[in-house]
Amino acid sequence: MTVEKIGHIGIAVESIEKWIEYYRDVLGLEFNGTEEVAEQKVRVAFFKIGESQIELLEPTSNDSPIATFLEKRGGGIHHIAVLVDDIEAALERHRAAGARLIDNEPRVGAHNMRIAFIHPKTSGGVLMELCQEPD
Repeated sequence: MTVEKIGHIGIAVESIEKWIEYYRDVLGLEFNGTEEVAEQKVRVAFFKIGESQIELLEPTSNDSPIATFLEKRGGGIHHIAVLVDDIEAALERHRAAGARLIDNEPRVGAHNMRIAFIHPKTSGGVLMELCQEPD
């Protein structure tokens, strides 16, 4: 298993529309559109920055994990996603190290990426997302 790069930094926001202008027009990042991820109850927007991206996350329902995050902490950095070449091997490596996993098996995220989350207590207080490109 190899960590290839930071895939994206996820930022929780109450409204994607409110922030598109800032990231696209003020920062000058390339806007790559929006997508709804029904399983996670979020709508996402991606902005290219170098080899990585910034992902804005907007809840689509009140019981979304992002809605809960916004209620408890307000907007801000939600997670850091690292791109791996083998997500199963990455999860096994975490299990072997005694890591606390949120996802025991990969699931489908935005852009059909295979994803799994690692609990912040494992990674110094930061929610980590493992991502693997779809086949």
